[in-house]
Amino acid sequence: MTLTGRFVLLVALGVVPIVLLGGTPEEALAVLGGWLLLALVLGGIDLALAASPRRVGISRVLPSRVRLGEEVTSELYLSNEGRRRLRGIVRDAWQPSAGAGNNRTAIVLPPGERRMLSLTLRPYRRGERTAAHVTIRSTGPFGLWARQATLLAPARIRVLPPFHSRKHLPSRISRLKELDGRTSVLVRGQGTEFDSLREYVRGDDVRSIDWRATARRNDVVVRTWRPERDRRIVIVIDTGRTSAARVVDEPRLDTAFEAALLLAALASTAGDRVDFLAWDRRVRARVQGASGAELLSRMVDGMALIEPELIEIDWTAVPGQIRAITGQHALVVLITPMDAPGASTGLLSVLGQLTQRHTVVVASVTDPAVVDLVRDRSNREDLYRAASAERTMLDSARVAAAVRQLGADVVTGSPEQLPPALADRYIALKAAGRL
Repeated sequence: MTLTGRFVLLVALGVVPIVLLGGTPEEALAVLGGWLLLALVLGGIDLALAASPRRVGISRVLPSRVRLGEEVTSELYLSNEGRRRLRGIVRDAWQPSAGAGNNRTAIVLPPGERRMLSLTLRPYRRGERTAAHVTIRSTGPFGLWARQATLLAPARIRVLPPFHSRKHLPSRISRLKELDGRTSVLVRGQGTEFDSLREYVRGDDVRSIDWRATARRNDVVVRTWRPERDRRIVIVIDTGRTSAARVVDEPRLDTAFEAALLLAALASTAGDRVDFLAWDRRVRARVQGASGAELLSRMVDGMALIEPELIEIDWTAVPGQIRAITGQHALVVLITPMDAPGASTGLLSVLGQLTQRHTVVVASVTDPAVVDLVRDRSNREDLYRAASAERTMLDSARVAAAVRQLGADVVTGSPEQLPPALADRYIALKAAGRL
């Protein structure tokens, strides 16, 4: 049972007869007691006439998935199985990160009828967003007292990574198509595959001229090449403590997901096989043997539930994990922060093992705010901040130089720049026949 604002107002109105009737304190106390008794009687009658909230049947219709930042509609169906008209308020108890906003809805539900309440959800965190209960407050005809019950009505929706970087996909696919259809001027190097012959046009590399075919046709023709297909791409994401740091108001881990999704979509379109591994000291997510839409679907499903672990990543186990995925030569992409030499010691210790067998790219997100701090030296405090930012940039450069010295490529960029930069590096390696 709950009291409403109307009941409080009714009790407060007891001052009116006291003021109008006046009299001795004893008479005023008697009037007040009678008024309170009247209010309690009316409240009891109101409560008795209120419909029982426990006689309400509940069902839900809800999509199972939504991308982070997008809206989805939750439909809650209420059926009045009692004999009285239900008037009141329904609260759908979603957790705050589901973005339910105002989740209290007034309802009038006659007996034997069914109503649908829609609620717009806009989640602002990845993962499983849940609702366990629905609370129904049923008021009587006078609106003085109300019956309240919390009913079990579990709901769950999985919030997937937003994949904002997919806007870069069409332009990168166009560049891959150019590699497939143009001459060896752009596609030269070990591992390229002969495709076809075509007539020579101005600007073609003379080294691509097929002299035998030229003699047969009595016209100059050149060989065209296509990038090798069916190559192995292994993407490893560091989910340790350093991935929890926020850059431009999002965790580094989310930027790593964006870069991995764009690269996976591009490589799958190019005909390469992509494997995905999220690792710290245990496997947080693994995707193998998938391609096309299934690959991205399984990747985003696995990524949705991953949160950074506040532990150091075990780099010594990474070569073994990669060997378990493939024993062939592969492009291994390690997405991990490269801020300080101390934190990158584990990475550098195993990088030599990986570069002996694979082509390795290390991708790291950088903070554009650090560059801004270096430029601002207007006062003493800003000067100290600039010195600290300069030291951070020098440490990152030292780690990047050590990575290159061990035979790996380095790709860095802000959260907006890193995904397309990694995709561009993949295209460049494919054009050079290094996969």
